[in-house]
Amino acid sequence: MSMIRELRAAVRPALRRDNRPGYGGGYERVSAAGTSSAVVDCGAYLDGRRDPVQLTPAEALRKVRSPEGQSRNGFVWIGLHEPTEEEFSGIAQEYGLHPLAVEDAVHAHQRPKLERYDESLFTVFKTVHYVEHAELTASSEVVETGEVMCFTGRDYIITVRHGGQGSLRALRHRLEDDPELLSKGPSAVLHAIADQTVDGYLAVADAVQDDIDEVEIDVFSDRSGSGKRGGDAGRIYQLKREVLEFKRAVSPLMRPMQTLSERPVRLIDPDIQKYFRDVADHLTRVNEQVLGFDDLLNSILQANLAQATVAQNEDMRKITAWAAIFAVPTMIAGIYGMNFDYMPETDWKYGYPAVLLLIVAICYGIHRGFKRNGWL
Repeated sequence: MSMIRELRAAVRPALRRDNRPGYGGGYERVSAAGTSSAVVDCGAYLDGRRDPVQLTPAEALRKVRSPEGQSRNGFVWIGLHEPTEEEFSGIAQEYGLHPLAVEDAVHAHQRPKLERYDESLFTVFKTVHYVEHAELTASSEVVETGEVMCFTGRDYIITVRHGGQGSLRALRHRLEDDPELLSKGPSAVLHAIADQTVDGYLAVADAVQDDIDEVEIDVFSDRSGSGKRGGDAGRIYQLKREVLEFKRAVSPLMRPMQTLSERPVRLIDPDIQKYFRDVADHLTRVNEQVLGFDDLLNSILQANLAQATVAQNEDMRKITAWAAIFAVPTMIAGIYGMNFDYMPETDWKYGYPAVLLLIVAICYGIHRGFKRNGWL
């Protein structure tokens, strides 16, 4: 299993870096309406192509709402990372975002959901990252979660990311290489984010499957040739908790994906809605996997506890068998240790060796009986 993890870590692609305007090597801070913000990137897109001029969120919005921008299907894509209320307030006011959605985006820790506020959609995705570990222990962190919130309007999409995972930098680059798709507007970006999130679920599900297989093999295989079976219940329980966290990210997203893929949504391009069906299918597959993980871990935990109970019963049977064997010499020695003048065989010359032979014979017979019955 460790070889599988090392190979997975080796082939995992590094985050793509780009020196094009508006990206740089790290986060860029852009001022909006004279206020500070946590904007990672801000771009105006006309006919699916990014405007080469670096714009603030307010300038980008004015550009896409100009006659030229409207005639060329213009929209703004703003990316933020863990903004505070003060940093987000300028953009929220400029773009007319609903206060409740803004509050959810700032404070995070939301369930995956899809809500409609006036002329915008507010979508919450839970991102999941598999934490590489050399050995699964009772305290190992298996999955790490983050959040991506999307405000989708007619001519803008604002993404708010929480956590160290789920970067959208490479996704933005990939979409910019496909202007035809990006010309579909904000709904194309929303679909790409949903698709990337669910693809991440698939990768994590495969990695968690390896951990479950490792635990299952440990539970149902002999340990070091000793004949003893069983696994560490703490490891199983910890893995079950991590799977539960994974489940909380996947299962609540089912209904939003069904809504985006099956029901007409005014802000979603009909051509893009077809692609949401594929995302929903992948999500259904992951959800079934996670539910299967939960059931399988329940079975493994029960099997482990049952094996522990069986091992305890075997130990108790061995202890009982040996106690019964040692009871014979204890009883005979106790009888002949009593202070009576007239006891059989006390004056016989061969009484002592005869009693010893009798003790050995009885103990041997009892031992063979327990051995034959599987108690020893």
